[in-house]
Formats: sequence, structure tokens, C-alpha cells
Amino acid sequence: MGIGIQEILVVLVIGLVLFGAKRLPEIGSGLGKAIKNFKKAATEPDEIDITPSRADKAKTESRDDT
Repeated sequence: MGIGIQEILVVLVIGLVLFGAKRLPEIGSGLGKAIKNFKKAATEPDEIDITPSRADKAKTESRDDT
């Protein structure tokens, strides 16, 4: 059970009635960009953590003491 041609046509007709023929391409491109950005964010590695570790903190504290 998937989405058939009849269901797609009904959705398109409802979209055409609600938003009009001029705004439908804008909405479609915006939706496409949103999906593209979501996929990019999902596959992108996490940001690099640059907070100093405990060993680095200990080294800087020992230098400050002298």
C-alpha cells in the first residue's frame, strides 16, 4: 500500500486551490531546499570540540605558577 496516482492528483489539486498556481512552484522549491538542508545536517559530522582537556589545563596552570 503506497501512494497511488489518484492520491497524488488529489493532493496537487488541493494545493492548487489553496495556494494558487503562482505560489505552488515557490512552495515546492522551498520544500526541496528544506529537505536538502535536513539531509545535509543529518550526514554532516558533529562540530569539533575545542575546549581544553584537563591535561592542557594542568600544563597552563603550572606555567602560570612560575
